[in-house]
Amino acid sequence: MSDIIVIGGGIAGLSAAARLSADAHVTVLEQESSTGYHASGRSAALYEENYGLPSTVALNTASKSYHYEANGGYLSPRGFLIVAQADEQEAYEADRATLGLDAISIDRACAFVPILKRANLAFAGYHPDALDIDTDRLMQDFIRMLKTNGGRIVTKSPVTAVTRSADGWRVTAGGVDYTCATLVNAAGAWADRIAQMAGIPPLGITPHRRSMARIPAPSGQDVTQWPLFFGVGETWYAKPDAGALIVSPAEEDPVEPHDAWADDMVLAEGIARYENMVNAPVTRLLSSWAGLRSFAPDRALVLGPDPNDATFVWCAGQGGYGFQTAPAASQLVADLVMGRSPALAPELVTQLTPDRFHP
Repeated sequence: MSDIIVIGGGIAGLSAAARLSADAHVTVLEQESSTGYHASGRSAALYEENYGLPSTVALNTASKSYHYEANGGYLSPRGFLIVAQADEQEAYEADRATLGLDAISIDRACAFVPILKRANLAFAGYHPDALDIDTDRLMQDFIRMLKTNGGRIVTKSPVTAVTRSADGWRVTAGGVDYTCATLVNAAGAWADRIAQMAGIPPLGITPHRRSMARIPAPSGQDVTQWPLFFGVGETWYAKPDAGALIVSPAEEDPVEPHDAWADDMVLAEGIARYENMVNAPVTRLLSSWAGLRSFAPDRALVLGPDPNDATFVWCAGQGGYGFQTAPAASQLVADLVMGRSPALAPELVTQLTPDRFHP
């Protein structure tokens, strides 16, 4: 018997469980053999404050001080560069306005990333305050917080049944029955399926595949200090990673919940778009993989009790913003579950809670 069961051991579930554990006995149920196995373990690990819907940006901003200050901070400099061809000016201006980028010269863009194909570049924008997130340490610190407060994590426990009783919830996972008063649905791509098991109307949260490839550092260059660099309209991106580069077609293809893998054709098309803007062709891949970024229909996060049953709590729809929003999103979930007034503005809370789907 726990006060609260959290279904899902990604960054959403771990951060919510850690916050809730200050006031309740919390158990996290994770279907895989380790935490952070799916989307959280396949993240691009970037903090970009201006990335996402206005409600997401507000969560990014509210999370910023935690990312900087907690346990010595989780952020390190990276930078964010977009590049565009002459026929992409409209998309470039839209991205630059949305992301708050400064227009920079082609010379400066090529100084940041020496392999850029100067002949194909017409526009470039740069934002110095995009930052790498130490995602593993952030997750481990939330795990430590949870366990210090007496909480526990049970892995290899896929949920097969959720039933409501007069006393609360009974969750069958890994062949074991668990009971609790409050159930937190942080199941990522499986969030709607968990809701349906519990008899709660699904919200239309849909996972979208994003493929990635790790390639050797181009021409043997030291890529350590390069920024993340994007094609306009988010048609591809590349990011330094452990002495190599991650290249992604940045696709958003809706799929069923599953252990995702890269689509070879989509990956090849994205790499071709990347190669069109650089002087270093991709001759081999070190590895490839994919992750699922799950969105609600309005693409905003879904945080808080369901209006049909306040003991069923959503912590879902993080999209690609889970790590950068986690400190503020988890605090909002804990505040709402514990009946505290949220630190976030009421109009922002309205944009994030599941009540918005039930006018």
